[in-house]
Amino acid sequence: MLKGFRDFILRGNVIDLAVGVVIGAAFTGLVTAFSDAIINPLLNIFGDAEVGEGWKIPVIPGRPETALDLGMLVSAAINFLLIAAVVYFLIVAPMNKLNEMQKRKRGIPEDVAAPTETELLTEIRDLLAGQSPEQAGSTTPPATSN
Repeated sequence: MLKGFRDFILRGNVIDLAVGVVIGAAFTGLVTAFSDAIINPLLNIFGDAEVGEGWKIPVIPGRPETALDLGMLVSAAINFLLIAAVVYFLIVAPMNKLNEMQKRKRGIPEDVAAPTETELLTEIRDLLAGQSPEQAGSTTPPATSN
């Protein structure tokens, strides 16, 4: 049982995933700090001066804990888009390019279209038509005797 667990843990995918999670968490902290220090103050420029905290909309006047914080929502959306863009352009796109180069190096053709059903049936028909009568007769079921 422990050997199976050890094999699972030492498999490359698990270690790569763990490294990705740690780097992702650190990068999320960096983007959140960027958003808090730069994006939120810029969003607060367009906020209501009476509320004093950016894009907060008070639901019940005089009770700030009931305010809807639209600035936080916009900031979270910007965080998500920044993280997604960096992950795509720094990880996904280079890996796709690397995989494409490796396929070319190994001689795997790119995007070979699979034959259609009609093409396959035509090929089968042509193969059957090209068989000799002895071969064609061997595929028929034997006659039953009384």
